[in-house]
Amino acid sequence: MISLGRGIYKARFADSKADRETCQALRHLAFHGRRGRDADPFDAHCAHVMVDMVNMLVACYLLLRVETGADIAQSYSAQFYDLSALKAFEGPMVEMGRFCVHPDHPDPDIIRVAWATLTRYVDDNDIKMLFGCASFQGTEAAEYTDTFAILKARHLAPKRWLPRVKAPNVFRFAKQLRGETNLKSGMLRMPPLLRTYLTMGGWVSDHAVVDTHMNTLHVFTGLEIAAIPPARARLLRADAG
Repeated sequence: MISLGRGIYKARFADSKADRETCQALRHLAFHGRRGRDADPFDAHCAHVMVDMVNMLVACYLLLRVETGADIAQSYSAQFYDLSALKAFEGPMVEMGRFCVHPDHPDPDIIRVAWATLTRYVDDNDIKMLFGCASFQGTEAAEYTDTFAILKARHLAPKRWLPRVKAPNVFRFAKQLRGETNLKSGMLRMPPLLRTYLTMGGWVSDHAVVDTHMNTLHVFTGLEIAAIPPARARLLRADAG
C-alpha cells in the first residue's frame, strides 16, 4: 500500500466505499462546479488515489491497470478512440483518469504528491506505458487553435501507435489546421496535465474528441516510460522516494 506525503499533504489509495464516494464528490465539484457525485462504471475496476489535507480530500485520480496492449479495449479511453494500433504494445500499461484538484486549493505541492504517488506505482508495478485522455475545458475548438497547432507540430503519436477516429464528433486538428502558430498563446492555453505529459516525452492523438457530457475536448495521450528524459525521471523518483 502506497503512502506518500509532502508537508500537509498525504497520498493514499481508497480502501472503502466511503473513500470512493468522497472521490466522486470531489470529481463532480471539480468537473461540474457544484455538489454531486461523478460516478462511473469504471470506478469498480480502478484504484482510487487520494491526496488528503488533514481530513479533507484535495485531489484524486483513477488508475486502471492493463496487462498488455492486447487488453487495451477494456480501458476508458477505448470508448472514444480506436486503439487497435496499441494492441501490439508489449508490457503492462496503466490508464490514469478523472484527475482533479479541489478548485479552492491550487497548491503545486498537491500535484507533486499526486505525481510522486503515480511514479511509485509505475516503478513498483514495472509499468511500461502511461495513458489517458487529457481534457480542455469547453467544446469550442477555436479557443485552442494555437495549442492544437503546437500539438500537431511537435507532439503527435508515432505512426505505429497512432489512435484512429472512433467517436462521432471530433476535431481533426492535424488535418484541418494551417498557418502560423502563436507559441506563447498556445502554451498558456495548454491544460496543465497535458503539459506535464508532454514535458516527459508524451504524445497525443491527431484529433480531439468533443465530449458534450463532460463539456470538454480531449486528446488521447500516451507516455512510454522508457522515453522519459533521465533528468526528469530522477526528479520524479526523488519525490517518490
